[in-house]
Amino acid sequence: MRKNILERLERIDRLIRIKGTGTPAELAARLKMSERNIYQYLNLMKDLGAPIKFDPFRETYYYSEDGQFIICFQRATNGDGTKDDKKPAIKKSA
Repeated sequence: MRKNILERLERIDRLIRIKGTGTPAELAARLKMSERNIYQYLNLMKDLGAPIKFDPFRETYYYSEDGQFIICFQRATNGDGTKDDKKPAIKKSA
């Protein structure tokens, strides 16, 4: 079940980056989800810092800044491969 959530987040992110989501109803149909679930995913992504906007002219979601939504675990290491005691920084990728 959790894998399905991550896959949906990745797919929504990809569609947002290419400005190919369509309306909320179209996105819901494409992902075989309810519109309510689509809004829950979008709100989750926004809560986690994704700058998601909707373009009513093109009828699609888009990011207002360059970047992508990345879900992963990253080990904190120094350049030499030893453990870094500092917390890893979260970076926006282009």
